[in-house]
Amino acid sequence: MTYFDLHQYAEPMARLIEEFRKLPGIGPKTAQRLAFHILSIPENKAKRLAQAIINAKQKIVYCSVCGNLTDTDPCKICSAANRDRSIICIVEDPRDVFAMEKTREYKGLYHILHGAISPMEGIGPDDIRIKELLERIRKEKIKEIILATNPNIEGEATAMYIARLTKPLGIKVTRIAHGIPVGGDLEYTDEVTLTKALEGRKEI
Repeated sequence: MTYFDLHQYAEPMARLIEEFRKLPGIGPKTAQRLAFHILSIPENKAKRLAQAIINAKQKIVYCSVCGNLTDTDPCKICSAANRDRSIICIVEDPRDVFAMEKTREYKGLYHILHGAISPMEGIGPDDIRIKELLERIRKEKIKEIILATNPNIEGEATAMYIARLTKPLGIKVTRIAHGIPVGGDLEYTDEVTLTKALEGRKEI
């Protein structure tokens, strides 16, 4: 939507459309539709939406142990007594944890890197949570780490880097295997495919 297009609307409406446009995956037409929808609903519903956004921003934090999004610290997974504390599954993003949990097959812990190594984007090992991972391995009795970074160039590079750091520590290092297409994102993979990938993981 151009500068001229926005000037067709009253300033509050134009501002609302512009804010929606800043959201990932939202184009001009979708932003316009969302803005019109917000204006069409009762004021109490609009206030609930606004309050839900504010509450999430104020109350959701990163778990000090695994880095997952949580409203308690440590998070519920890190605190759960029934999780296998000898296995850590390493993922790039908190959304990947939700994807893995949907399989109901994995019972270990997680470590969220919050990114992947990408020299093209200027992201190196120090820019993601690898140091925190090594600290956990030193403190906890970890027998296996599962590398579940995305199957793309950045994810593979990150997995290999972590494997080189951790294998000398005498820990079993596995990589989720078949079932996830190269170039795909863990977040969009269905439960059956993720389960097969977990079952087919290989030591590297």
